Amino acid sequence: MYLKVANTLEEVPARDWNRLAGPENPFTLHEFLVALERTGCLGDEFGWWPQHLLVYDGGRLVGAAPMYLKDNSYGEFVFDWSWADAYQRAGLAYYPKLVVAVPYTPATGPRLLLDPEADGQAVAATLIEAALEHARRRQVSSLHWLFTGQQATAALESHGLVRRVGCQYHWSNPGYRDFDDYLDALISKKRKQIKRERRQVLDSGITVEVLDGHQATAAHWAVCHDFYRSTFDRKWGTATLSRAFFEAVGATMPEAVVLVLAREGGRYVAAAFNLRGTDCLYGRHWGTSGFFPSLHFEVCYYQTIDYCIRHGLRRFEAGAQGEHKLARGFLPVPTFSAHWIRDPGFRSAVERFVVQERRAVEDYIAGLQEHSPFRQSSPDVRI
Repeated sequence: MYLKVANTLEEVPARDWNRLAGPENPFTLHEFLVALERTGCLGDEFGWWPQHLLVYDGGRLVGAAPMYLKDNSYGEFVFDWSWADAYQRAGLAYYPKLVVAVPYTPATGPRLLLDPEADGQAVAATLIEAALEHARRRQVSSLHWLFTGQQATAALESHGLVRRVGCQYHWSNPGYRDFDDYLDALISKKRKQIKRERRQVLDSGITVEVLDGHQATAAHWAVCHDFYRSTFDRKWGTATLSRAFFEAVGATMPEAVVLVLAREGGRYVAAAFNLRGTDCLYGRHWGTSGFFPSLHFEVCYYQTIDYCIRHGLRRFEAGAQGEHKLARGFLPVPTFSAHWIRDPGFRSAVERFVVQERRAVEDYIAGLQEHSPFRQSSPDVRI
């Protein structure tokens, strides 16, 4: 086996990368990652420089990891600002650092991309050690694997990285027949609340459209991007995704697109951009032109839950944060990341911190589970 670091994913044929990534998660597909590179969403302006790890065996790509050099911590959703601050106060440079992640995407997915016909354990070990060696050679402060699955997290821990735990809210579909069947699973108070919120939108005269990438036109993408930008404008953030990115995703992976648009009369007033994998729907971005009671819940949650039920999807991940999701059927689940810190003193401090943090997150999730909106209790989540 031999290794290569690619400064652009365009060096790798899509069929080779996707053979490793698999179809389950849309964010690690070649089409999604290349769209970010081609449409001005990465690079100098935003501080994401591709350093993709590639492992070849006899000329065949058998392993890969989407890796980036970073000069900031924006767009990661696993927050290490306090670590960077501590480095700076100690007179050290926290940036640049390396991350194995999907930019701007807080969704768990494959980070060790493996050829199903290769020795997966051996290739995974090669990728992890190659990433560590690249970090040492570049003399970066740290290496971070973000939103890793449980199996990958365990593999990373076995190579000396420290596991960190976070929390998100996910909706699960045990096989509901329709939206009313889902409502019947909720306690009375929550069921009435959702019905009241949906009725508010219906009574306001707002209509909702759900489109895939084949149905979405350039005009739809313009509306979607305008609403996406408006959310960041109101929150003093930076809209990193270009309109060209949305159009590229719609053109190259149309089956994965689930676009929810709300219309009042002849004008669109809100939109939500989602992507679907083989078994899961991922809520990504939302925006609106004004305040409409309960419209956010309708567009971002209820329409997408209904979509999952109708299409047999087993899970809906609506993005980072949001305790308000609990009342609408989203239960707390742990998320994972793994971290390597070059400086031994800071490494020890980070290890102590994440152990304490894991206990706090475990208690937090356990407390939230006591407030489940479902009539039957959910199983305990193991961290």
